[in-house]
Amino acid sequence: MEFFDLIKERYSVREYKDKEIPAELLEKVLDAGRIAPTARNCQPVRILVARSKEAVAKMNELTPCVYGAPVVLIICADTNESSSQPCGRSFAEADATIAATHIMLAAADAGLGTVWVGRFDQKEVKEALSFPDELVPFALMPIGYPSDTSVPNPRHNENKELSEIVKYF
Repeated sequence: MEFFDLIKERYSVREYKDKEIPAELLEKVLDAGRIAPTARNCQPVRILVARSKEAVAKMNELTPCVYGAPVVLIICADTNESSSQPCGRSFAEADATIAATHIMLAAADAGLGTVWVGRFDQKEVKEALSFPDELVPFALMPIGYPSDTSVPNPRHNENKELSEIVKYF
């Protein structure tokens, strides 16, 4: 699929098939996150993969937004490895966000669906999964094959005009 068709057609999937993702396919999608750019190439992104029934059940306890997906990615950054140069602020969240976007688009290209989930308590996730202090979860991403009845949100194609969001100076 052409890139612009992919980004227009990709949508947040909230209903998944009960179908396992082949390991090779999941690894290919995860690799898109690995090669995502990071500030000063510090590569602080860490991706935890909840794939077992028990792990997915744990994720269901932490957010109502798993939607029956067979896998949930927890996209994090190690704040000790994140760049804060030269402006003195951490780029951990931006780096994790870029990686998550790469994963989301690679998944769509592979015929998988995802939904970006921000509806979770970072502290609860860290405690439930015994994260070290420096590892911060920034997004949860259920991933799997969209169900046959999965459809985009009715507002999916409602976008502002380019002239409303871009200003030249």
